[in-house]
Amino acid sequence: MVSETDYQELKRLDYRVGEWDPDFRKYLKTLDEKKPVVLCGDLNVAHHEIDLANPKGNLKTAGFTKEERDSFTTLLEENKFVDSFRELYPEMKDAYSYWSYRFNARAKNKGWRLDYFVISHGLMEHVCDHVIRSQIYGSDHCPIVLLITL
Repeated sequence: MVSETDYQELKRLDYRVGEWDPDFRKYLKTLDEKKPVVLCGDLNVAHHEIDLANPKGNLKTAGFTKEERDSFTTLLEENKFVDSFRELYPEMKDAYSYWSYRFNARAKNKGWRLDYFVISHGLMEHVCDHVIRSQIYGSDHCPIVLLITL
């Protein structure tokens, strides 16, 4: 497991994108061959510039490196998975699920969208909504909700 300190300093970036991510993609692909996949959680990557408040100032920051973003793109494309939030809201700005405890970031809404529902493409037709519950406090992350019909 990559510790938060190591991750922030990019010490394990090569391991993440060179070993962990490919192995995880392979595992998810085997699951998807058996049944539709719903991957939910803090994936520690802001995929697009729209997914964080200060993209220009974070190009070499863990969670927004080109390598991590490219690896996330590969996850979506290779496995035909969908980022349900961006599929529903491709242009929505200021929609974040994580804020640093420093600099009063949450009150200023200077955050990152790090939490995802990544789903099998075939499930997208059943998605009603994806909600980021930013008004709920208790952590540096907020809950996200996926509403689907089955």
